[in-house]
Amino acid sequence: MKHSDETKKILATSLKALMKGKSLEKISIRELTENAGVNRQTFYYHFEDIYDLLKWTFQQETIQLLDVHESTHVWQDGLLQLFRYLDENREICLCALRSLGRDHMKRFFYADIHNIFGRVVSEFGEKYEAPKEYMSFLTHFYTLSLGSLVESWLLGEMEQTPEEIIEMIDLFIQDQLRGGQQRIKGE
Repeated sequence: MKHSDETKKILATSLKALMKGKSLEKISIRELTENAGVNRQTFYYHFEDIYDLLKWTFQQETIQLLDVHESTHVWQDGLLQLFRYLDENREICLCALRSLGRDHMKRFFYADIHNIFGRVVSEFGEKYEAPKEYMSFLTHFYTLSLGSLVESWLLGEMEQTPEEIIEMIDLFIQDQLRGGQQRIKGE
């Protein structure tokens, strides 16, 4: 198992190196495996295709940053680490975004980010006694919003720093839930 993870990491490193110079659709399995120093059979033993490898790479490198920070008290730190990762790997992330498009990238991250935000929203929701269907809607809303915010920041369309973005997200979540609580109590 340990050897298997090492091989996957070697393939991921090779993919990231190649993505710095060309679009994802122009990278062949042959080129990837030659660059990694493994054979094609080894690649196919671990992954279905390059997109599967890319998904695994992102999950290993980014989602674990957020997953460790699952409570409302520290999720901001995990999100800040995600922004730092994106900044350090900007070329690769932009290559993936341009090659795959927004919809495909959304499929890579939606379930993981949804689970993380679900925990955060649920913790806030319990505090403010919000209905479950409202919490479900907010989780979906914040998951989609975060994806769009991260994309916009990555493309250089936002002036805010990651710290400012995270602070605004936190305030927005708290304000939304407090407003929901006031509405419920007023009914």
